[in-house]
Amino acid sequence: MGQTHLLLVTCLWVLSCVLLLHASSDGQLRINLNKKRLDKKTLTTAKLTRQESHLLRLDGSRQYLSASNDDTVPLDNYLDTQYFGEVGIGTPPQNFTVIFDTGSSNLWVPSSKCYFSIACYLHHRYKSAKSRTYKENGETCTITYGSGQIAGFFSEDNVLVGNLVVKNQKFIETTRETSPTFIIGKFDGIIGLGFPEISVGAAPPIWQSMKEQKLIAKDVFSFWLNRDPDASAGGELVFGGVDRKHYKGSHTYVPITRKGYWQFDMGDLLIGGHSSGFCAGGCAAIVDSGTSLLAGPTTIVAQVNHAIGAEGIISAECKQVVQEYGEMILQLLIAQTSPQKVCTQIGLCVFDGTHSVSNPIESVAEKQNGGSDLFCTACEMAVIWIQNQLRENKTKELILNYANQLCERLPSPNGESTVDCHHISKMPNLAFTIANKTFTLTPEQYIVKLEQAGQTICISGFMAYDIPPPRGPLWILGDVFMGAYHTVFDFGENRIGFAKSA
Repeated sequence: MGQTHLLLVTCLWVLSCVLLLHASSDGQLRINLNKKRLDKKTLTTAKLTRQESHLLRLDGSRQYLSASNDDTVPLDNYLDTQYFGEVGIGTPPQNFTVIFDTGSSNLWVPSSKCYFSIACYLHHRYKSAKSRTYKENGETCTITYGSGQIAGFFSEDNVLVGNLVVKNQKFIETTRETSPTFIIGKFDGIIGLGFPEISVGAAPPIWQSMKEQKLIAKDVFSFWLNRDPDASAGGELVFGGVDRKHYKGSHTYVPITRKGYWQFDMGDLLIGGHSSGFCAGGCAAIVDSGTSLLAGPTTIVAQVNHAIGAEGIISAECKQVVQEYGEMILQLLIAQTSPQKVCTQIGLCVFDGTHSVSNPIESVAEKQNGGSDLFCTACEMAVIWIQNQLRENKTKELILNYANQLCERLPSPNGESTVDCHHISKMPNLAFTIANKTFTLTPEQYIVKLEQAGQTICISGFMAYDIPPPRGPLWILGDVFMGAYHTVFDFGENRIGFAKSA
């Protein structure tokens, strides 16, 4: 049992890694993605990479290929969750394997001047002395991760992406990489595709440089992720346009509401056609190629887990709140008490006039310093669950029993949950409301299968990840969503478009 549990936990970590793509030119730069099978040897690497890539959100020489007819740069798919591509920096280009990440905005690779970090010696290092187009900058910088940092200095040089040469791109040469992720990771560096607002050192993201240098036909880049595990092509990223053969119908566009990440406003999540309640009044969302799963508020993820039979942890505090205060919550809601004030009147939350002043739902499982915050969080979730059941005209006994069951479905400490592979066909459809339209995910789309040592492990595509107001509640729509819906990142019109993938 212990070995099985370890395997499950490891595989769960794997599923939340960074996923990226590539491109070509004629006004468009197209990058193909290739498939590789899951391999046991690299599970630990994926686990560490997933942890670091989440926290990053905050915040061989040869001649240039521009004369070549081949405008495609292939990417390798690492564990079906992380995609790497090769770019060249300098003249002649020095090749680096990088992750393309819409959740960050900086380009960085190891420097030849990195002397005291093991990670640098295990990866390709940029040698400025060997480049005819290198320009010194020297400004120092640091990016902090969950268990370490990268530090270094800025330089400028030409960057080859596909067959496009981006001139004088500002990037980071790292001189210190303290995280184990960088030691055992297969990638040398990262290319961020977020907005300039979250770029360290005001370095322009690569797409902005492409635009300014008039290298692309349109001010967009688009992702197609192939979710067929048996296909040779893993997907495609196109700079400067879209590939019409990879989507059906037309795109539905939604405006960017906050630059930095690709953030927009979305509505409710529907479970089998029924409201989950928590985002009925609206939530923020970001589309992130650097997150494999769908990350959202614990309150909703617990409801999803209940609906699909996912197994998480049993929260004693949550069950205690339902047992001791459930009937009182029910009575207050029946009496038309504002849901936002119920937990305050009970005494489990302190209210500031607009919202409870607990650390709003950080992740129920992460709140190890028990105290009033955890009970407040449990109460706030119970109010949403009970209110939803009241709308269904359920009896008191059924409502309280339902809330108690949801307590048992709270996600594991890492946010993920497993499901029974044999029950996928019986699970409900789930749908996101975006621009007043519903974007449905079938069980086959939101359940991720991993095969290891002859075992098939099924992972819920939903994981708990709580962002407090005013930034949250926030959904992170990762590769599970992007696999179902071809996604256009339109930085010319500051909008995002979704269409069914083909």
